[in-house]
Amino acid sequence: MRHPNKKQDKRGTCSIAPCLAGAVLGVLLCLLVMSICRAGEAHVDEEVLYLKRLSIEDLLELEVTSVSKKREKLSEAAAAVFVITREDIRRSGATSIPEALRMAPGLQVARIDASKWAITSRGFNHRLANKLLVLIDGRTVYTPLYSGVFWDIQDTLLEDIDRIEVIRGPGATLWGANAVNGVINIITRAAKETQGGLVSAGAGTEERGFGAIRYGAKLGNNAHYRVYAKYVNRDDSVYASGEDATDNWDISQGGFRIDWQASERNSLTLQGDIYEGDTGQTISFATLTDPYMISFSEDSETAGRNILMRWRRAFSESSELVFHAYYDYSERKEELGRLFHDIFEVDLQHRFALSDRQELLWGLGYRTIHDDINGLVSFKVDPERRESDLFSAFVQDKIMLIKDRLCLTLGSKFEHNDYTGSEIQPGARLLWTPDEDHSVWMSVARAVRTPSRVEQDVMLTLQAIPPGVPENPSPLPFLISLRGNEDFESEALLAWEIGYRVRPVDTVSVDIAAFLNKYDNLRTIEPGLPYLETVTDPVHFTGPLFIDNKMDGDTYGVELVAAWQVSEWWCIRSTYTFLKMQLHMDRDSLDTSSEGAEGESPDHQFSLQSSMDLPGHLEFDVWCQYTDNLPTMEVGSYVSLDARLAWRPLEDFELSIVGQNLLDSHHPEFLPEFLDISPTEVERSLYGKITWHF
Repeated sequence: MRHPNKKQDKRGTCSIAPCLAGAVLGVLLCLLVMSICRAGEAHVDEEVLYLKRLSIEDLLELEVTSVSKKREKLSEAAAAVFVITREDIRRSGATSIPEALRMAPGLQVARIDASKWAITSRGFNHRLANKLLVLIDGRTVYTPLYSGVFWDIQDTLLEDIDRIEVIRGPGATLWGANAVNGVINIITRAAKETQGGLVSAGAGTEERGFGAIRYGAKLGNNAHYRVYAKYVNRDDSVYASGEDATDNWDISQGGFRIDWQASERNSLTLQGDIYEGDTGQTISFATLTDPYMISFSEDSETAGRNILMRWRRAFSESSELVFHAYYDYSERKEELGRLFHDIFEVDLQHRFALSDRQELLWGLGYRTIHDDINGLVSFKVDPERRESDLFSAFVQDKIMLIKDRLCLTLGSKFEHNDYTGSEIQPGARLLWTPDEDHSVWMSVARAVRTPSRVEQDVMLTLQAIPPGVPENPSPLPFLISLRGNEDFESEALLAWEIGYRVRPVDTVSVDIAAFLNKYDNLRTIEPGLPYLETVTDPVHFTGPLFIDNKMDGDTYGVELVAAWQVSEWWCIRSTYTFLKMQLHMDRDSLDTSSEGAEGESPDHQFSLQSSMDLPGHLEFDVWCQYTDNLPTMEVGSYVSLDARLAWRPLEDFELSIVGQNLLDSHHPEFLPEFLDISPTEVERSLYGKITWHF
């Protein structure tokens, strides 16, 4: 438990960060002068220069791998896919992966407090959102605790990200369970592309201090490596009253990557990360004695490490074998409970051509998860330790019905898990490209979201109602608790999608996608019969709530992306998302709250980004976003405005100043659910940053 005066002590400690950042900035400015004097020897980031030259046509030619697990042009992908490039991230001013994800249409991204986020695709947003699969270089990063993502520990050096591929809609045919509403694949650059050094540092009003260092070099003639380290310290957010909350956040992370081109046909990648962080929060616990609810501030400690190996064998241009394996360990310690888990996965996939018009892709996989969850009185799982295994196989057949014009892709994923047994997730995609400026695609697919550890094994105390009040007229306290369900079934989705990409002129591109999703066996919270509890002191009544599958529903919507290269120095991109949710309870359901998920994702979202290259080596970027209201949470609609001004006297040196949420002093974006964590609001932010490649 945090000491009452720890917030002031910690803020005093954190004030060192801007001083350190200022010292670093001073040193780097001196280095800049030296670098200018040696301008002839200046290092130039070839990749940055390349991305800045991309035209609308070049952007459509970008390759993606997440749709078909192989390289293909973005314009030829039969799915609603959006690519966030490294240049997009740099010019957005984003300081974290969740902030960068706001650029993608179809995603609902909301900040809960300084370190917590609610992120989903096509509805059902929640801090514990569980229908979106997230990967970093092919490593699944969701927690087995609730099949969602702890976004405060998913990070890497942003300058090392090559691209983020965002697929809206099911990707379960290839990626398996939990790839229900979408897939986010964060792909980092090869070590060969990050040679030399990089130093970045910054500080501001909310980003109290952050910095990173990276160095890459050759290992012999055919291998390259890089190592990096970074640190982030974020200030407290605020309550609605404007008072500082106790949710400041700091995290340190480091890692490495080695790429070895063993021969013309064989390549090997080895990479890993290690991190440690500390997050503040104000949390409330229900008690059976007066005052029946206790609130206090605490520090949540996180730590983890991972390592990944990937081997690729190319037999020909149309045939290759890929094997990858990874190990991921993470731990989280807070007053609510302590979570430790290990994940080990191996995966093999093989692609080959059956003919000049047919290509087959198949694969096998195995994942094992060991966890240890030590809860307190208010949060328990039974058993505390559990091991679960997942076996999988997939096959995909890509058939060119009309050469270079009409392509049909059929496939299915087959899985066996320890919760629900066997699951089959088939899908079909059709792509028609009448010419190079137009493409039409459509798909139908089934996906499932398998039960998580919490849904089967949890016992969570939600509320204690004192005696003698209208809600509880009895002379004894009344405790409300949430219970898991061993018979909880997989949530199922049947999705139809259609999309159209067009380039009406060389400087304009439009991408539109529409979808209809039908869900079955959605999670509900069903009340059980109250009973008298005499074992726990004091004696009290308990009203249990049980997790069940008594809701279905439909969602439908439209997502639009339009890009306009106004001139060589000015580009505009806009996105629009429309989402409608209609959920229905089963006749025998007594749940009165789960239908409220309809109002936890915005119906309308709009984004407009403008990027200008101005004279004097200046860059000016403006990003405006509109997010509709969340009626269930009583969170109003809001408009946010970010602006970035950067000076690049050399291609390898940049000074920038970024303002975020400039239109108001603070506003709410989302509220925490289930767990009684005090809601906070997002503040206006201003920070400066320096980046030097050498």
